[in-house]
Amino acid sequence: MTYEYQLLGMTCDNCEAKIKSALLKIEEIREVSVSKKNNSATISMTDHIPTSILQEKLLPLGKRYQITARKHNETVESNKSWVSAYKPILLIFVYIFSITLTIEITQLSIDLGRWMRHFMAGFFLSFSFFKMLNLKGFKDSYLMYDIIARKFPAWGYVYAFTEVLLGFALLVNFNPLITHSVALTIMTLSVIGVLQTVLNKKAIKCACLGDVFNLPMSIVTIIEDGLMIIMSLSMLLMTM
Repeated sequence: MTYEYQLLGMTCDNCEAKIKSALLKIEEIREVSVSKKNNSATISMTDHIPTSILQEKLLPLGKRYQITARKHNETVESNKSWVSAYKPILLIFVYIFSITLTIEITQLSIDLGRWMRHFMAGFFLSFSFFKMLNLKGFKDSYLMYDIIARKFPAWGYVYAFTEVLLGFALLVNFNPLITHSVALTIMTLSVIGVLQTVLNKKAIKCACLGDVFNLPMSIVTIIEDGLMIIMSLSMLLMTM
């Protein structure tokens, strides 16, 4: 995706170079062309970056630089970018929800506890699958924000295999007290690092689907982890 912007405040060729260098530090930006003569910037990016983020990157260079969008609707593009960025995770949730709901519909009666158990099993097995495609890549991404992985990098490997074991344990309903306690513990620990990253507005890649997809860390990740925490806690309370 390539977008054009009005860029005011440039007075020399050095301004062009500084601005280009600053914008290229944003992970999603692939190419930047800056023109002092036309007071413009043309930016190619993999995912749409809000103008407010671009402006924030220019602040350290001086308040005189002002960037505004041209020839595209910021809100529309932002919404398109959000759907595009999170399409993989949204599809996975839809598939798991549809399959587990179908299982319940085909039974004599709908059991909420059984549905949650199957949903959680599908969640852990699906998400662990993508992590297994590149275990080292997941481990390296995970230690960027997880509170345990930052101190013990090998935790990334342990976490991935724990998801696999939890998925199968939920499928066969193995010792519900232990299974749901472990699920609640690891998801709670995981969400702490996610919350810190989102609240500090750090631009870090989410490792929930391993190193396969370039998912940005955001409120979506918090909702994803929060949903699993609620289900784990609910199932644990049902067991007691």
